[in-house]
Amino acid sequence: MARQSGLIKLKGTLDNVNFYKTKDGNLARMKTSVDAKRIANDPAFERTRENGAEFGSSAASGKLLRDAVRPMSMNASDGRVTARITKAMTQIKNLDTVNDRGKRVVALGIQDPEGIAKLKGLDFNKEALMGSILYKPYTVDPATGQIVITDLVPQMDVAWPQGATHIQLTAGFAGVDFETGEKDLQISDPVNLPIDPTQTTVTLTPAAAPAVLTTKFYLLKIEFFQEVNGSQYTLKNGLYNALRIVEVQ
Repeated sequence: MARQSGLIKLKGTLDNVNFYKTKDGNLARMKTSVDAKRIANDPAFERTRENGAEFGSSAASGKLLRDAVRPMSMNASDGRVTARITKAMTQIKNLDTVNDRGKRVVALGIQDPEGIAKLKGLDFNKEALMGSILYKPYTVDPATGQIVITDLVPQMDVAWPQGATHIQLTAGFAGVDFETGEKDLQISDPVNLPIDPTQTTVTLTPAAAPAVLTTKFYLLKIEFFQEVNGSQYTLKNGLYNALRIVEVQ
């Protein structure tokens, strides 16, 4: 694809060139002349069909993960998280050494330690990276999903946005089976703290282990609030909220 330049930006089709607008700006690409039936049946497009089948499978696995953690990500994700997760799932699918090309799946690729590594540390909000917000180390108990942050001093250990008066921390323990499509998420009670010099050991314990334990995801979320007249309000609709997959097993 090509990026449109100049003062006048086009939309539509002109001489087999499609002009369109995306989040990346105004782009242009050649209009394909290949018939869909030919792609579906012509042996010359066998690789195309294989790529399409695997991409669809990877995208479905990405959606399964997003659906599993949606209760935590609704106000802590950006518009590109779907693309990032699908890219990671595609890379994980490539680690499937059992199935033939065109039939490789995430359910087998994720069993490779390299596959797990593709999702560990994934941030759902590129506008709020956990590593750029929380400076204090934390521990994760893989059996319970409990996350502990020892001696957290919000005023020193958190990079908070202008206007924020409080932070809220939550842990999530999700289980996903990429073969069956089963999923479950258990969430801890949130811990809400004023952004001041007070030192607190934060212990976040999910309600229980998830019912699905095939692939386990451990998540940490930080939300920012502004207190006005005794009530707390989400800061800029969650623009600065952070959510990260801190561990995968």
